[in-house]
Order: sequence, then C-alpha cells, then structure tokens
Amino acid sequence: MARSMAGLPATPGALGVGVSGGADSAMLAVHCTLFARAHAIPLHFFHVHHGLQCVADQWQAHVHDLAWRLDVPCHSIMAQVDVSQGDGMESAARDARYDAFSQLAQLTGVKHIFLAHHRNDQAETVLLRLLRGAGPGGLAAMAPYSNRGGLSYLRPWLDVGRASILMQAKLFFELSGWQAVVDPSNADDRYTRAALRTRLTPELDARWPGWQGNLVRHARLSGEAQQILDEVAAADFALLEPAADRRSFSLAAWRRLSPPRQALVLRYWLALCAQRMPTDARLQDLMRQMRGLHALGHDRQMQVRHGTTTIRCRLGRVML
Repeated sequence: MARSMAGLPATPGALGVGVSGGADSAMLAVHCTLFARAHAIPLHFFHVHHGLQCVADQWQAHVHDLAWRLDVPCHSIMAQVDVSQGDGMESAARDARYDAFSQLAQLTGVKHIFLAHHRNDQAETVLLRLLRGAGPGGLAAMAPYSNRGGLSYLRPWLDVGRASILMQAKLFFELSGWQAVVDPSNADDRYTRAALRTRLTPELDARWPGWQGNLVRHARLSGEAQQILDEVAAADFALLEPAADRRSFSLAAWRRLSPPRQALVLRYWLALCAQRMPTDARLQDLMRQMRGLHALGHDRQMQVRHGTTTIRCRLGRVML
C-alpha cells in the first residue's frame, strides 16, 4: 500500500489526514502515521461530524479511539451543511467538509491534508461528470494534489483500487480489533453517486472489467489537456487589458478572439475571481449578450446574474 507522497515539500511541517471512520480513510490514517513517524513529521487526524446520520456521535468516538491506539492527536468539528444553494446534499456536505478542514488546519497549523479518494472514487467521478456534460477540466476529476483556500490537498491513492484497501482494513482488524465503520448512505440510491455505485457499476464490472482503470487514465489525459487550455486562456486574458484586481477586462479585446477562445477565457476569468463555473447554456447566453452590446458597452444595461454576483458591462469593460 505504500505510495509516494508526491506534492509534499521537503519540509512540510505538520500534516493532517481526513478520517471519517470508514475503511478508506482509516487505512490512509494508518499509512500516514507510519510515514509521519518515519520522517519525524507531526501528524493530526481531522474528523468532520456532519450530523447527518443517527450514529454520527459513535463514528466520532470510533475515530478518536483509532487515534488513541495510534497515539496521534485527533480533532473533531461539527460541520454546518447548507443545502440552500440548490446543488444537492452531496455537494453541500462536501463544501461543509472543506470548510471544516480549513478551520481545523488553522487551529493546528497544518498546511497539507491527505484525503483517501481512490481509483474507484476517481472512476465514478469521471463518469458522473461525463453524464453531466463536463468539459476537459471537469473530466480531469480529482487531482493527486490541489490547492483550495490556501491549503494543499493530497490524494496519494487515486491509482489504488478499493479492494486492496478493504483487504488491508481486514488485516488491520485481525491485528488490532479495530473495525472500520460502514456508512449506509454509500448504498442509498437516493444519492447520485450511490445510485451509480449500486446500479451501474455492477453492469460495467461484468461487461468491461477494466473500465475503472480506463476512466482514471482518461482523467489524467483530460488534466493534461486542461493544463494546455489554461496556458492558452492565461495568455489570452493578459491581452484583454485586465484590471489590477482582474475583475474587469476590455470588451473590444475580447471580441477579437475566436468564439471558442472567447468561451475559454470567460471560464478562466470566472475561475480567477473564485466564481462557480456556469453551465454551457448560461455561458452561451452571456456571450450572446456581450456580442450584442455597443462597441463601448453602454448602449444598454447588461446585468447577468451569476451566483451571488452580477456581470455587467460599462464603458467598454466587462466586470463583476
């Protein structure tokens, strides 16, 4: 199960690992414990209590018991899951988890957090995003390491199958008596990912046994393609006379780009401004309005709502 800790600096300081109590995160916690001790690096376990299951208190205690057995400090926090944004429970819980990790990292001085996403998770993510119509960036799925809110997240097991992890969890139970918890929502097909896992995955496994590896490879290739597109978009954006804060740019300069590059640079701009990616339909509508404006951009009041912000055009400049 040993894997390279790619993405870590030579002297990373204290490390964190997200531990839910399931087999995946528990075995990653054990692995990180061995790694941290071998390199004399302080380690902290982070447990997020979503309060979505009646046994959540028991899971929290179970994680702290694992930390006690491994002699690693463990920190828990109650997450506030906000479903008012309309993106669904799974998305809301994910956002709440990252917010909780940020708070725990600030408390402990951690800058790098390990997450236990594995090959099965990655393949499911690619398939879900493909079904939702994602482009290369979305199909790249989860990166081995990424930055969010000033923190580095590392996923060293994206090429490790879950069967291998479950085997290690079984051996760990036989050695220690500590058994991973099972989250019933993982098999509840009311949730999109669980529906894919319980309904579609068995059919794919039967007909295309190598499908997960193929989709993980597709994610890597999509990530490489997206990196090239990001470089093109960055070069194009630099030619749009961007403001110092990057929240506005020249409408006339944008119009000189080809339509595909117009769309690409708009997505790049929104990402720079920490905005959610629009759907293709919304992006096409925004571009239609921008193309219909007077050259100076003040013949009518363009106001396009995007999340909690509004995209406007004044005196020839597109702005948030």
